[in-house]
Amino acid sequence: MDRALIEQKVESLRLCTQRIHDKCPPRAEDLARDIDAQDIVAVNLTRAVQLCVDIAAHWIAASGLPAPQTMGEAFARLADAGVLDAGLAQRLRGAVGFRNVAVHSYRAIDWQIVHTIVHRHLHDFGAFALEAMRHAQ
Repeated sequence: MDRALIEQKVESLRLCTQRIHDKCPPRAEDLARDIDAQDIVAVNLTRAVQLCVDIAAHWIAASGLPAPQTMGEAFARLADAGVLDAGLAQRLRGAVGFRNVAVHSYRAIDWQIVHTIVHRHLHDFGAFALEAMRHAQ
């Protein structure tokens, strides 16, 4: 993997997750009522997921693994290759599901779920970034 490119994406990911952390209210009910916080959190979560997918795509290409057919499959490929923890890969696949809902407006966003993602799983993005940096050349 191109280390400079991965470092740039990891820094963007760090900024997104910091913004989410800073702007997400401590209670889900408050997030459900605060449209400004909703916008900031949703946009930055979407960006964070996309950055992880981009990093995964570079990682897959550099590893010579077959290209995934879907965004979520990218994380499964890395887990199947033994370079990414399977549990982390599964959680990131779930984050892709959120991204698809947010971007394509398949249905109304459940702010309780978003709040749970932020307060229980935001660290998954950092864990993925650390693994990617560890494998970058």
